[in-house]
Amino acid sequence: MGPERARTMPWNEARLLDWIATWTRPDPLVGSRGHDAAVLARPGARTVWCTDQAAVGVHAANGVPPARLGAKAIARTASDLAATAAEPVGCLVALRAPAETTERWIRAALDGARRRADELGLPIVGGDLAQVPGPASLAVSAFGRLPGRRRPPGRDRARAGQVLVATGPFGGSGLGRHLRIEPRLAAGRALWAAGATAMMDVSDGLGIDADRLARASGLELVLERVPLHRDAARAARRSGRAALDHALGDGEDHELLATLPAAAAARLEGELGLLRLGRVRAGRPGLVLDLGDPGRDGPWRGTGWVHGG
Repeated sequence: MGPERARTMPWNEARLLDWIATWTRPDPLVGSRGHDAAVLARPGARTVWCTDQAAVGVHAANGVPPARLGAKAIARTASDLAATAAEPVGCLVALRAPAETTERWIRAALDGARRRADELGLPIVGGDLAQVPGPASLAVSAFGRLPGRRRPPGRDRARAGQVLVATGPFGGSGLGRHLRIEPRLAAGRALWAAGATAMMDVSDGLGIDADRLARASGLELVLERVPLHRDAARAARRSGRAALDHALGDGEDHELLATLPAAAAARLEGELGLLRLGRVRAGRPGLVLDLGDPGRDGPWRGTGWVHGG
């Protein structure tokens, strides 16, 4: 049976492991390839860990090209490293798929993951394969390094008097941008170096994620401007809802939110294309809209993506 025949048949772990063994050896790996655990060179800085996943039917529609699913699984996890100002080091990928999945599909998903990981400087150093019922999915555990000794950014570290900025506009990601995530790795490091204390990436919706940041910090976050992605207008034409609703609630923009001193934000505005959204002040913890729209302004009452909600 030739390799083409094998790829169209139900998948087989041994064949896939033989194929994975042909991949280029990741630079951080100093232990044996194919071992049950990856041994990496010491990063020489604080280690940052995060994990995320992409499942068919949840994070991507049935029938999505498998390479897109694999790439998304890597990128959405890398976005969490970006929100922590971390430099990427490597990642582990665990793929689960039902028995009827073809080997061609699995190879495409893993190859999409490998290519995106290499592009982001986050090489795959190990992982796992499991044949189980239910939709296929990839879970990615990524690790990075945080140099220096400064306190790392977190969603609970906004300070009154700071401004809220974002690395890009929002809304309409479901028209395709949710499969082409661009983790803001360089921007995350630049923001932290400039004095950002609170950061997070917008995965569940600008409104709900900004509200989470405010509540975690015990402060009031006033949203005075919502930059609309051109996809927000396209989504609005299809849905009949306002483009602003899409910007506040769609999610999967994976732009960074950050709070930092106004002067520092102004210095970075041209360099990073930062967009100022509002300000942080003492008050009742949570997000407050101040958009000049009487029908919307006031404490945030909208929705975003909540698993099981």
